[in-house]
Amino acid sequence: MSQAFAITARILAWTLALALVTLPVVAVLNGWIGADRWPLRVLRINDGLEQVDVARVREAVLPHAQRGFFAIDLGQAQRDVARLPWVAGTEVRKRWPDVLEVRVAEHVPFAHWGEGRLLSTRGRLFSADGVEVPTDMPRFDGPEARVSEIVALYNESRDLFRPAGVEVASVMLDARGSWQLRLSNGTDVIVGSQEARLRLSRFARMLPHLVANRTEPLARADLRYTNGFALVWAEPAASGSAGDANAPATVDRIAAVSNHASRITNHGLS
Repeated sequence: MSQAFAITARILAWTLALALVTLPVVAVLNGWIGADRWPLRVLRINDGLEQVDVARVREAVLPHAQRGFFAIDLGQAQRDVARLPWVAGTEVRKRWPDVLEVRVAEHVPFAHWGEGRLLSTRGRLFSADGVEVPTDMPRFDGPEARVSEIVALYNESRDLFRPAGVEVASVMLDARGSWQLRLSNGTDVIVGSQEARLRLSRFARMLPHLVANRTEPLARADLRYTNGFALVWAEPAASGSAGDANAPATVDRIAAVSNHASRITNHGLS
């Protein structure tokens, strides 16, 4: 008796499971839960979006919303919104009886990364195509797997150079692990791959003394020495103000005198 009851219970369970699987399909095919019976009439998108185009969010979601409350594919709608520029994260939900809600989180840019990409404050890289980006952000470049190291060195370098009244404009890390910085005054700082933080600390500490009595702008500082570094001074501007170390004529002049002791000085660290 108990065995027959168990068999009957299993049959009923399988029948119920099959019904739960097939009923939604039959309902859709017969229009029981189609958009005409259970339409989504209200689309809500969160406020406060500054970079994400709300109109493009609507365009991405509306084709899915037209399928109705029960037939909409929320996962696919969410993926389509996530592909839009500046979208860091998104959530698409429906609320009974006719509301579709879309919540979008924006990337907050922290730095330019290489060509055509930005680095967010959360350490994520995203495309800058088709969007206006701030021009005063720092510039980073290097292997994607070492994003956190580049950001860390940038933050530490900012603290080191701030007492000298200089900002760090860019940080680059090449495939060989060699670091290079550019300061806001146009100075390129060749750090190398060894003891980057120690070398930068020494140079930042001495920088105010090095430039105190010089009329020429400092074009390049090479820190890849055991007990010192080499400095390349640019030609001063005709007006008497600091020259532009990026100007072609200045760069040529630096290259031409790079072997002259009067223009390059090795500063030891005592």
